[in-house]
Amino acid sequence: MPSPTYPSLYQLNTRVYLTARSRELGRAATLDDVPDAELERLATLGFDWVWLLSVWRTGEASRAVSLADPDLRREFAATLPDLRDEDIGGSGFAITGYEAAPALGGDAALARLRARMAGHGLRLMLDFVPNHMALDHPWVADHPERFVAGTEADLLREPRNWTSLPTSGGRNAVLAHGRDPYFPGWTDTVQLDYGSPDTVEAMTAELASIAARCDGVRCDMAMLLLPDVFERTWGHAAEPFWPAAIARARAVNPGFLLMAEVYWDLEWTMLGQGFDDAYDKRLYDRLVAGAARPVREHLLAGLDYQAHLARFLENHDEPRAAATFPADHHRAAALVTFLTPGLRFFHQGQVEGFRKRISPHLVRGPDEPVDAGLERFYGALLALLRDPLVRDGDWRLLDLAPAWEGNATADGLVAFAWRLGDRRLVVAVNLSPVQAQAYVCRPLDDLRDAEVRLGDRLDGMVYERDADELADRGLYVDLPPWGHHVLEATARRPSAPA
Repeated sequence: MPSPTYPSLYQLNTRVYLTARSRELGRAATLDDVPDAELERLATLGFDWVWLLSVWRTGEASRAVSLADPDLRREFAATLPDLRDEDIGGSGFAITGYEAAPALGGDAALARLRARMAGHGLRLMLDFVPNHMALDHPWVADHPERFVAGTEADLLREPRNWTSLPTSGGRNAVLAHGRDPYFPGWTDTVQLDYGSPDTVEAMTAELASIAARCDGVRCDMAMLLLPDVFERTWGHAAEPFWPAAIARARAVNPGFLLMAEVYWDLEWTMLGQGFDDAYDKRLYDRLVAGAARPVREHLLAGLDYQAHLARFLENHDEPRAAATFPADHHRAAALVTFLTPGLRFFHQGQVEGFRKRISPHLVRGPDEPVDAGLERFYGALLALLRDPLVRDGDWRLLDLAPAWEGNATADGLVAFAWRLGDRRLVVAVNLSPVQAQAYVCRPLDDLRDAEVRLGDRLDGMVYERDADELADRGLYVDLPPWGHHVLEATARRPSAPA
């Protein structure tokens, strides 16, 4: 089945999901225990991709850091008041090997799950963590030269950024913890050295191996491998990685998709490296801030860029959307996020309105009540996202004009339109805490000489308008704080005289 222009992705916290499944089954659950009914549910909701978070093998050395770190334990206890040590699995990003964890059923169970997903029209996305490995990855002992090396002086000066680990040569090596340029190191990891051609080749081979076992990857902190970023962080040059590595992965799997976790306005740079999609953190931040003008400015970018942005309201790194946005603001932000072009990226628990973020170090989540109102809203939104009009249609941002002289509330609005064949959708969202009025300019292109029926796809309201008035003056909207219209237009032309 061909992929839509703007697909939808569902991120599933695999270990947390299987812990809950284990309670249902009364035994340890593996990937084989993800029921076909769940896959069918996700496909029926309209998802094209399922990202299984934290499938790969991890180790006890990095888990020990998670168990011992007092700041992490406070975070875990805030999520799970009845926290137990067995709830702490260690970070899923501290990887000891790119094989599915034995406790999850290993690579054989992963392959069976992928085949079952394909039967439901779902594609499988997994993690690729290119910047670092776990403290007890076999390369630490056998190939310490693949990691950024330091000195005892480095270790004494910056113990948060360096560690001393045993190697198979019978000596300890001072190695860097993985980090980015702006924060201390992740103390359960060791930093790969992309100044080493051997490291570049070894990680290229890892990516190619992963490409044979799934349909795509989300690449953790992908911009850290850019040569200029790496040199700024570590003080020495790095070999280019992404273009050649991506080409090799696609030689294994021609349809292989890569999504970059990326920040610092490097989204376009990463797309130029060969990525299919890049995180749109800037839109998320602007929606959190609740100012419409920066959102509109962001949406002025060309479709050659916007079509490759992964747009989200939450993920495993961000706080829960239901805890971040008040209810009406949440709905408005969701409409702008998911009804604009790009990859529609949803997170497990988002639709249900869960409020507690689950750290990727945890293998159990809290029991939370479902927000019935938010679940109904997302049900209607997901139904709309299954419509070819917004999966494969043409999108454009619409201009706004003041409803009358001196009325500045139009500045709080965002409006855009979709078109597919003779079908048209007009969306207007108030991204402000005050009532707003405006004219949405030329919402239906050049439609004239017709009566236009505007049916709201979310609340069922129907409005009748004259096409000439819409073309000349625009569509008048008067929206409450955080209010919205999602209007499908149907034109009815007058009958010719007999």
